[in-house]
Parts: sequence; structure tokens; C-alpha cells
Amino acid sequence: MALYENVFIARQDVPATQVETLTNQFAELVTAQGGTVQKKEYWGLRSLTFRIKKNRKGHYTLMNIDAPPAAVKELERTMSINEDIIRYLTVRVDALEEGPSAVMQRGADKADRPGDRGDRGDRGGWGERPRRERPRFGEEAAASPTGMGEEE
Repeated sequence: MALYENVFIARQDVPATQVETLTNQFAELVTAQGGTVQKKEYWGLRSLTFRIKKNRKGHYTLMNIDAPPAAVKELERTMSINEDIIRYLTVRVDALEEGPSAVMQRGADKADRPGDRGDRGDRGGWGERPRRERPRFGEEAAASPTGMGEEE
């Protein structure tokens, strides 16, 4: 049997529990066709690069599949019929990855960082500057920073 990686994107208004149900249905479909699903990863609700069918976000899910080509063809046919799936991609690979995928590893790396800026430090933006007091309208014009209020 051949090895495949399948990623599909579900609509943003579908709850995460229903996405999990869809993933299990697709896995059962593959096993009924004589294949196995080695790994299922839910990547979460992520922003799309461009709008797809009026959606700006989508639920991403990865499945590593060991199945005959007929099972993958049936899986893709089922995904194309389902109105909750807005995109899918199946790629044949030489070997399946062990452990978490690159997307999940990147998310874990972000969680390990100490602060928002990491070790780069703060850029010293507007939040760090002391607030300058301005004179109110009608108060001494000499206190203005331009010095235009008082003539010499």
C-alpha cells in the first residue's frame, strides 16, 4: 500500500467537535477501504491567505494514511461532496513522519518563548515614553514647545 498525507480545511463556522467527527468519519472510510490512518492532527482555527468561498478562516486537520489508491480516491470524492470542507490536498509520500508535524512543532516553540519579543528585547515604542504635558488653550503661550506665543 502507498503512504499519503492528507490536509483538509473545514469552514470557520463549524464547531471543533464537528471537525473531529468529520475526521473520524474520514478515518473510518479509509479503514473500510482496506487502509489505516497512522496519525490525526488538529491544527486549529487558522487564518487563510485569501478568502475561499467567503471564509477568512478555517479548521485545519492533517491525516497520515497508509492505504491503496482506491481508498484515497474515495476519500477525496467524499471530501469534495461534503459542504463543510472548503479545501483538501492529498500528497503521496515516501515515508510518514513520526511524532508531531512541523506545524505542531512550531506552535510548541512559540509557547516556550519567555516573552512576546523573545530575547530581542523591547523596541522602545510609544509605551515607554513619558507623556508630555501640553498647555491648555488660553494658558501661557510661553510654555508652548515652539516658543511662538511670546515675542521678543
